[in-house]
Amino acid sequence: MDPIPPAVFLEAYPPAIAAIGERLRDAVARAVPDVIERVRPGWRLIGFDVPNGRRTTYAAWIMPERRHIHLGFVQGALMTARDGRLEGAGITRNARWVTFTPGDAVDVESLAPLIREAVRVACLSRGERAIALMAAAESA
Repeated sequence: MDPIPPAVFLEAYPPAIAAIGERLRDAVARAVPDVIERVRPGWRLIGFDVPNGRRTTYAAWIMPERRHIHLGFVQGALMTARDGRLEGAGITRNARWVTFTPGDAVDVESLAPLIREAVRVACLSRGERAIALMAAAESA
């Protein structure tokens, strides 16, 4: 099966959602120039992997829906640069996301620290993540 281009994937959604999706794609690409972007059709999202040594690590995603679109972070619970906008606490153990609806501004520059922090924590080793989780639990 040939990969689905992300722009084609977004065309299946309302124009306002697709436009936000394109801005989010741009935000991720600007924040992490070596990011690897691919549509994951089974999950109905655009996933972003980053080089991590000799392998890649899944770090973030864009998940469009009919009424809104999410920019999500795989290990978002460990992020220190939260900016007060991350959703998902109490819903998922690790993932966090920011939701945009039609009419919302997508400020590429203000998203950059969140995206870079998401990449940083996604690339932590299993041991480093465990330590970070323990520290987060102690400070809560």
